[in-house]
Formats: sequence, structure tokens, C-alpha cells
Amino acid sequence: MRITGYRTLTTVQQWGRPVGDANGILPHGVTTVPIVIVETDEGISGVGLGPAVEIEAIFAAIEGEDPRAVTTLYDRMLRQTFKAGHGGPVFGTVGALDTALWDIKAQVAGEPLWRLLGGRDRHVPAYASGLDIGLSDDELVAEYEVYAGYGLRAAKLKGGLDIERDRQRLALVRDVLTEAGHGRRPGLMLDVNEAWSRKQAVRHVCELERTVDLVWIEEPVRRWDAEGLAAVGRGVRAAVASGENLTGLEQYRPLIGAGALDIVQSAAVWGVTHFLRVAALAHAHDLPVSPIGNSPIGLLHAATSIPNHLVSELQDLRPPVGLDVDLHIADGAFVLGDVPGLGIRVDEATILAAGHRPGNPSADSPNVRPERAGLRLLAEADDAAATPALRVESLLADAVAAHQDAAPVRR
Repeated sequence: MRITGYRTLTTVQQWGRPVGDANGILPHGVTTVPIVIVETDEGISGVGLGPAVEIEAIFAAIEGEDPRAVTTLYDRMLRQTFKAGHGGPVFGTVGALDTALWDIKAQVAGEPLWRLLGGRDRHVPAYASGLDIGLSDDELVAEYEVYAGYGLRAAKLKGGLDIERDRQRLALVRDVLTEAGHGRRPGLMLDVNEAWSRKQAVRHVCELERTVDLVWIEEPVRRWDAEGLAAVGRGVRAAVASGENLTGLEQYRPLIGAGALDIVQSAAVWGVTHFLRVAALAHAHDLPVSPIGNSPIGLLHAATSIPNHLVSELQDLRPPVGLDVDLHIADGAFVLGDVPGLGIRVDEATILAAGHRPGNPSADSPNVRPERAGLRLLAEADDAAATPALRVESLLADAVAAHQDAAPVRR
């Protein structure tokens, strides 16, 4: 069996509401989802969700190889980018190809990936995460009532611009989940996406902790600031979570060594092999891991096979346009199915007919760090906080423009 080629597509996640974080808001509620499909000479294809940056050069490391040699091919791809480096979207491309290879390997074995990897229980505990900073109070309550209807009893809110506002929003969600749980205390987390300085993080979290029991504070300072994350951890009761933007064990090592992480996170876009290695490193330090991302299907399968999985992020309850995934949500958990591989079916006709293509992020996108991040002296006023949503009316016009040339790249 040999790898013969790949195709790339771009679809979208249609949230049906504004989504964003402390860095920016997408008022249209549409985010792009890149797809990489790896082909073989036996007609079996694998699917990975992630970018295709420098994919020609990276694919050269695996072309003609047996796709079942996944972990060694992963290292071949890393070596292929040795001189230029394998961070950011390049690492995401490696991750997308890696996930597609795991999909193929499990399909050849005739088993769902979770079983191939040694998982025993198909249920993966989840928490709700609505990317909700742009929602009004009523919208926030309504959104988390939907999550609660699926049995979720833990939630992570976006915040970091106004602590009093964060306190109010956490209390609203706490009440929703408490009522749904018949009085049982829910789990509450806050993600500020690197919006604070070290002292701000300690001061703000301590203020919140007067009235709110936080399970963790996520990315309170910059992702690479080992000393800063450790200082925050010493100054607050909540656990410190980070890692979704770290690419490679070499980036985790100094943070874990400094005692900077209580919850080790890994993003779905970086791939299955990366997650398994991060989980092993964390386990060696008695730390739990938590997958991050809107379609973390590969990591959910992998999470069933590791001893230190804590909980996985559940964002939108619907899959991206044109994708059908063999899982469902019940009793507060992802429930994986029995379809061999990842269980992803790609409806290319639907995706191509929609004509989605990626656009460039504006300065007000959540993917662009604001100029004053970490330097805000006062809480943002309500009108200032709402301004980003008004300034990005055309943010994803390119991504959702119909009838554009969206033919897949083929090799």
C-alpha cells in the first residue's frame, strides 16, 4: 500500500451567531475549516482537518510510502521542514497529514481509530465552550441552556477585557448549569487568550475567586512565558491551563519544567501523533491533558487510549458544512462510533457548490493580537468592547462568497 497524492478543500463552520474572544469578534459567525485528504493506491483515503501551508514540500516526505507507518512518517515530515522550521501553520499541515494517515491506518485495520489505539471506552468527557464573548446576556444563557440539554456540566467562557463583566457572565452560566444539574456545582473555566500581564492575571483571577470557583484560568499570559505562568499559578487557587498554541515537545518542556502548567492542552490541528507524545510527557509529570479545538475528532479518538485525559473541548454542536462525523453528544460526553478510521465522511459536492474560500484575517479578527493586549490599564468600556464587531462586517466576505473558484488542489 502506497501514498499516491492529496487533495485540499476549504469549508466553513456556520455558528449562526457572533464568535470571538478578547482579541476580536467575528460578527458573521463563520470560520473557515481547511481539509486535507490523503490518497493511496488501494483507493482508501484519509481525512485531516488543518492547513495546507507548504504542503508540497511536506508531502514529499511521505509520497510513495506505506501510510501505516504513521509515527515514522510523522518524524520524516518534521525533518523535511528542519531548516525552515515547523512552527505555526506548517506544523498544522504536518498535523493534518498525520491525522489523515491515522485515518487510513485504522480503515485498513477495519476498526475505529479509538479502538486501534487501544481505547476501551468510547465516551470522552466534554465541556462546553461557546467562543461567546460577543453574546448578550440573554444569548449567553440561551446558548448554554442548549449545551446543558446535552448533559454538559462544565463550561469555559471567553473573557479578559472587564473582570466585573466576566464575573456576571460566569454567574449566569453557573446558574444555568446548576439548575440543569439539579443543584450540583458545575465546573467553570475562563479563557483570556493571553490578554493580561503577570500581575494583572493574579489580581484579576483573585478578584474573580472571591465569588466564583474557577476550575482553571486559560492562557492568562503569553503562551511561552514559563516564569509568568508559574507566577500566576502560585498566586491563584485556580489551575493554570495552556498549550493549545505550542508546537512540539521542545516548547512544552520548559513550561512543564518550570511548574507553569496544571492542565496541559493540545490543539486538534497539530495532529494525533503530537497529542500522544504531549500526553506521554505530561503523564511523566503527573499532569492531566485536555484537547482543544472545534472539530477535535482525531484527538478524541486518541484521548480514549491515554491514562491522563481530563476533559475535551466541545464548541459547536454541529459539524462543519459538508462533513458528517460518526459521533454524537450524550450525557456530557462525546460518544465515538464504530465506523473504521476517524468516521469522517466528506461531501465534496456540497463543499464545492457552496464555493467557500479562505480570506485574510482583518486587524479585528480573533487571530490577530490587538496592539494593547497585555497593556490595558482599565477595563474596556461596553461601547469599546462592542466596536470590534462593528468594524469587521466584511471580515469573512471572501470566505463565504458564493460561486468562487474553489476547485480542490490535486496531486
